[in-house]
Amino acid sequence: MPREQITMRPVHMIACACIAMMQPSLSSSAHTQTPSASGYPTRPIRIVTAEAGGGGDFAARLIAQGLSTALNQQVIVDNRGITAIEIVAKAQPDGHTLLLNSGRLWIGPLLKNNIPYDVLRDFTPVTLAVSTPNVLVVHPSLAAKSVQELIALAKTRPGQLNYSTGTTGATSHLAAELFKAMAGANIVRITYKGNGPALSALLAGEVHMMFPTASGYSPHANSGKLRALAVTGSVTSALAPGLPTVSAAGLPGYESISIIGIFMPAKATSAIVSRLNEEIVRFVRLPESRERLLNAGLEPVGSTPQQLLVAVKSETTKLGKIIRDAGITGE
Repeated sequence: MPREQITMRPVHMIACACIAMMQPSLSSSAHTQTPSASGYPTRPIRIVTAEAGGGGDFAARLIAQGLSTALNQQVIVDNRGITAIEIVAKAQPDGHTLLLNSGRLWIGPLLKNNIPYDVLRDFTPVTLAVSTPNVLVVHPSLAAKSVQELIALAKTRPGQLNYSTGTTGATSHLAAELFKAMAGANIVRITYKGNGPALSALLAGEVHMMFPTASGYSPHANSGKLRALAVTGSVTSALAPGLPTVSAAGLPGYESISIIGIFMPAKATSAIVSRLNEEIVRFVRLPESRERLLNAGLEPVGSTPQQLLVAVKSETTKLGKIIRDAGITGE
C-alpha cells in the first residue's frame, strides 16, 4: 500500500528537548571553503539514505519533494542500505549529494572498530530534521503500573525480568540499556530478528517489556494487549498522548530519542549549507509537512547545523558510555 494511503491518528508537533539545551559549536571540517552558492544547484540532487520503508525513508522522500520545489531542480532519494554513509563520505561537497541518517551514523563506530568513516571528520551537518521517541511498554500480566513500580519490581527480582529487542544498537535496544543503567536494575535482554518479532514476543507474553517506537505501540495499548508506562523523551509527546516521561515518572534525567539528521560531505561551502538548511527547516515546519510527518510517527524539528552537531556529540558521549559499560558489540 502506498505510504500516503496509510491512515494514522492525527498528532501535533512538540519541540525536541535536546535542541533547547544545545550550545553553538562547529565541526572543524565544516564550512572551510570560500562561501559561494551562485548557480546552485546545477544538476539533480541526491539524498542518500538507508533501506526503503520506515520513518527515515518517508522523511527523505517528503523532504525531497520540498527541496525539488524550492530549488527548482530534481531531488531523488537513493536507498543504499548500510553503504549509504560511505557513499556520501566520499562524494564531492558541492551540495548535490546529501545523507539522511539516524543513529547508525554515530553509533556504528561505537559498536565496531573497523568503521571507515568518522562522523565529525567526514561530514558537514545541515539540520536535525525530525525525531521520534520510544515508549516503555510492559505485558499486562506484569505487576507494574508505573515506572516506579517497574523499577522496584526489577530490583526485588534481579535477573528475572527481561525485555525484547531487535537489532543491536537500535534505539529500542539502547533505550532499554540506558534504563537499566540509570535504574540500577538487572533486566535481561532477549534478542529477536527485528523489532516486529520482538513486539510479537511481548504481545504473546514471552517477555516482560520493550521500548518500541511511539508509532508502533498505540494499537496494542488501546486494545489492552500492552500497558504503556511512559515516553522516553525529556518532554511529553503528542505521539504518545497521556503518557508521562520516564524522567518525570520515576527516573530523573532519563532521555532517549531517535534523531534523524541531514548531512553533506566534509568541507562543504557555508553558503550551500545555509541554503539547504533554510529550505529544509522551512519545509518541515510547514503545517502540511508537519501533519504528514507526525502521521508517520515523526516529530518535525528543523535545527541549525550547529545544533545537529551538538546533538551528535551528546549522543556519542552518552551512548558510548552505555555501550562500553554493557560490553555491547556490533553484530
